[in-house]
Amino acid sequence: MSILTTDRLQIRPYTLGDAAFVLELLNSPEWMANIGDRGIKTLTDAENYIETKYLPQYSEYGYGAYVTEKIGTDEIVGTCGIYNRPDLDHPDIGFALLPQYAKQGYAFEAAYAVKEYAKNTLKFETLYGITLPSNTNSIRLLEKLGFNNIDRIRIEGDPEELLLFSISF
Repeated sequence: MSILTTDRLQIRPYTLGDAAFVLELLNSPEWMANIGDRGIKTLTDAENYIETKYLPQYSEYGYGAYVTEKIGTDEIVGTCGIYNRPDLDHPDIGFALLPQYAKQGYAFEAAYAVKEYAKNTLKFETLYGITLPSNTNSIRLLEKLGFNNIDRIRIEGDPEELLLFSISF
């Protein structure tokens, strides 16, 4: 059941059946370098992560992290969603791709659709984005989406300083 579709992608909520994808994504070199080790080493770990981190967001907030997959193939390319973090005044957009789908426009396509969903369906007035200062790909994507870098922040439990981006609707 997709919540959004683009020219090439359907964007849908996570299910426990996405555990193999989560295991692969969260252990990819890009995830580890830019987001960090989440300790997901087995399919059971991935199922527990989905069950505790992703699924509760849908009922608690009405939005969350989503799977992005190619239309008509069910081939998962990545994740894109909206996160509610206690340290931030507004929800933030997040995105990540499996390495083999990078540099093909999928991240922009999914993030643009999710940004528009936040604006038009969820009626957000402001949406944040956060990233490491070294993550130039994410910085460029956020800027292409219309976000502006407004601050440097630290989030509890994260040892590194992050750039805070914002867009107002």
